[in-house]
Amino acid sequence: MAESEYYKKGTEIRRQLMGSATADKMAKTVYDDPMMQKFGDYAREAVFGMLWSRPGLDLKTKALICVISDTAQARWPELAIHLRMARNTGWTEDELSEALMHLCGYIGLPSVREAMLTAKEVFHEMRNEK
Repeated sequence: MAESEYYKKGTEIRRQLMGSATADKMAKTVYDDPMMQKFGDYAREAVFGMLWSRPGLDLKTKALICVISDTAQARWPELAIHLRMARNTGWTEDELSEALMHLCGYIGLPSVREAMLTAKEVFHEMRNEK
């Protein structure tokens, strides 16, 4: 794929949000075959390059929106990625757990419980990386 300006911008934003080590690990594991590489290239250009770079909301707010959306839709693997992004944009573990707790009254305890278990794993991983 030719690297458009959006692709380059998406690469930069993705690394900023995920952290270099996680972005590199995903490139070697998730996006290591032609089919997934096509998907990854599209996501990098369209989602990270075009959507995440839009003005109006900062990256921190956008990351929290993704955490809430993933929790509401029971998208646990995506939630793990977005929780990492949220932490990397400045949300604390306590703030994120409170945001998840707030969802108890709106989407229900089972989804929030799974989200909290996912957060527990992600936060543990991130503390051990430092």
